[in-house]
Amino acid sequence: MRFFIFLILGVFLFSGCNQKSDHRRAGSGKSELVDNKTLQKIKKEGKLTALTTYSGTSYFLYRGQPMGFEYELLKRFADHLGVELDIVVSQNIDSLLTELNFGEIDLVAHGITITSDRKEEVNFTDYLYLTHQVLVQRKPENWRTMNWSAVEKELIHDAIELIGDTVSVRQNSSYLQRLQNLSKEIGGEIHIDTLPGHLSTDRIIKMVVDGEIKYTVADNNIASINASYYHILDIDVPISFSQRIAWAVSPKSPELLVAINNWLKEMKNDVDYYVIYNKYFKNRRNFRQRIQSDFYSLTNNSISRYDEIIKNYADTIDWDWRLIASLIYQESGFDPEASSWAGAGGLMQIMPSIAEDLGVENRSDPEQSIRGGTKFLGQLWKNFEEVEDSVQRIKFTLAAYNCGYYHVLDAQKLAEMNSLDKYSWDDNVAEMILELSYPDNYNRPGIKYGYVRGIEPYTYVDQIFERYEHYRQFIDI
Repeated sequence: MRFFIFLILGVFLFSGCNQKSDHRRAGSGKSELVDNKTLQKIKKEGKLTALTTYSGTSYFLYRGQPMGFEYELLKRFADHLGVELDIVVSQNIDSLLTELNFGEIDLVAHGITITSDRKEEVNFTDYLYLTHQVLVQRKPENWRTMNWSAVEKELIHDAIELIGDTVSVRQNSSYLQRLQNLSKEIGGEIHIDTLPGHLSTDRIIKMVVDGEIKYTVADNNIASINASYYHILDIDVPISFSQRIAWAVSPKSPELLVAINNWLKEMKNDVDYYVIYNKYFKNRRNFRQRIQSDFYSLTNNSISRYDEIIKNYADTIDWDWRLIASLIYQESGFDPEASSWAGAGGLMQIMPSIAEDLGVENRSDPEQSIRGGTKFLGQLWKNFEEVEDSVQRIKFTLAAYNCGYYHVLDAQKLAEMNSLDKYSWDDNVAEMILELSYPDNYNRPGIKYGYVRGIEPYTYVDQIFERYEHYRQFIDI
């Protein structure tokens, strides 16, 4: 299955454009109110459009790989429906539910607390998990050298102690609603400092850690995984009973709601669901590794330790360095010692037969591998001058890098024989590269270079572009 984040075809692939990537991001503009797509239409169009957020649990990039609780579940649900996944990233968490009214979004995939007010606006799925809200506060700076009774005196121990104090939360969050209700319940005012909607709960918790704000409120599972790394945090004061966390769909999409709920029921009967949940909300070791990593998109604008080398040589062929980074991940997972059964080696998996021609003496040397690999990409690119569309031309180049230039020529020839566009990879030559796996096609007169396992270049191109779109979402050019 292929997963795509919105892609505007054109010259954006080239670093020479000198403009910021034009992702489709929610919360940045108005649209006309339109009807939402039915489940039948989603399947017919072959695409599920899901709105989510950047956060340390929902969707992020780590060591070159897209990850997240919502992301992994969305992949599985799209696969269940047999459609592609189109991820739209919200610029404003406070507007998540509002976006459903404009018809472009099929599903809001974010940890949303089910409330009575929200149920009047959207339909919630069956709950994903239960949690409760807690106060997030900071221990004294020197808490490690203090005796515990002294630390305890500095902390809030009961929500009633918040009367007259200030807690910072997002404007349209369930946390704000809970604080308003709590003020009424305890008969005293809790002052609420409203924060901008683009701030994730993780980021707001970090503001408490850094002393930028005094208190915030978070779901216990999110607060707990953050506190496992930021030991200065105290999250022991509950401020709500158990609450249900779910995704949301438009009231105009009842069939989609049923499909999600049926799928969720199946998922919850499978161990994979709980493995995914524990991976993002329970595994403290993995969370600490991500937070400490230089290649975690929420803290650094980096993909790999080789970014600067990639940028340098990407400029020599005028390609977006993030696209080449995606290719390198596909080839070697950023392992300079990687080797294949066929003898290819290094970051860009260069074959011994062409290494010398490319001036590569040591394929395990990252700089030599990237220099040689990009040089080879440049050579292949020049072979497809007749392909006018720049995106299609890059796809031809990637396919040739994977399976060989002459096999791609055969696929173009076969496309021509079948009245397809030999200058278009998508839906044309890509389909013919698959057909070259069969004797009745690779033995046809005019097909010169024989059998190729077409599924490899076909998925190779798709996966590099899929990953590249994630890189564009997270990493500035």
